[in-house]
Amino acid sequence: MIGFFRRQWFLSALILVVAVTVIDATETVTDAGMWLRDHGAPSAVIFAIFLMSGGMLDARQLAAGLREVKGTAAALGVIFGLGPAVGALFGLTPLSDGIKIGIFLVAAMPTTLSSGVVMTGAAGGNMAHALVITVIANSLAVVVVPIILPMLLPLAGAAADVSIDRVAMMARLAMLVLLPLILGLVAKWRFGERLERWGKTMQRISQGLIVVMVWIGVAGSRRTLLGGAGDLGLILALTAGFHALLLAGAWSAARVLSMGPGRRESLIFMGAQKTLTLTLILQVSLFPAYGQALVVIVVHHIAHLMMDGWLVGRLKSTSKKEKP
Repeated sequence: MIGFFRRQWFLSALILVVAVTVIDATETVTDAGMWLRDHGAPSAVIFAIFLMSGGMLDARQLAAGLREVKGTAAALGVIFGLGPAVGALFGLTPLSDGIKIGIFLVAAMPTTLSSGVVMTGAAGGNMAHALVITVIANSLAVVVVPIILPMLLPLAGAAADVSIDRVAMMARLAMLVLLPLILGLVAKWRFGERLERWGKTMQRISQGLIVVMVWIGVAGSRRTLLGGAGDLGLILALTAGFHALLLAGAWSAARVLSMGPGRRESLIFMGAQKTLTLTLILQVSLFPAYGQALVVIVVHHIAHLMMDGWLVGRLKSTSKKEKP
């Protein structure tokens, strides 16, 4: 049991911080999270995460991955085309506004910053291409997310009244995502060897900061979460179904493009996975009253990591059979 928690410390920490914050009857943990939220912690945390993410990227691998043009275009199509389309389908169902908002936030997001790249490599895929998709998708998110999200929100009823200044959101995302990502890449180019020695440490710090973001979000939505605990099973089924549809779409795109073992993995994982980092700050800043949205975001992240963890083994074994 101890070995499991060591290997899966990030998932364990996510579950633990949610549980402790929700069951704390004294609300001491909640008050601490609210204090952080009210004193600018979410923005600082997101900036730090993307700064470290840029510092962990390898510019040489990025250059090598740029040659996979069709695969990159297909991945972006799944991320910003299929994802929002599937989200819109969920929005047509009689779900609660909170659940719909959570799905819309996930659907509009770019791909993950690290887990997809790691899983691509573990499955025998092209990590260089996965890095290219990560950088391009998260850079495009600055412009694309403020366009997609307002288009989906009218399907969530009451949430349609939430006013979103697209220009202001683009500017904020540029400051919190694009700027630190570029600064991180510059730092990696300037201090490459030093940063490489700190790679694993930065990854763990980054994951720890994501846990802090979840804590802040849960603290602001504690009462709503307590009232909607019965929807957890439904949310798990919905998020798993959402991710399965994106995986199916990415897999189909790989087959259409004749991307076999070694090339398809980056498209499948990077196309289907969604970043937790950016989703959390939008939920905390735009929809703090919809606690169910936070549950959807966290449960989706846990579900897609577990599903893709299983898929890594399957792709790795089938790749060995298919390769000559």
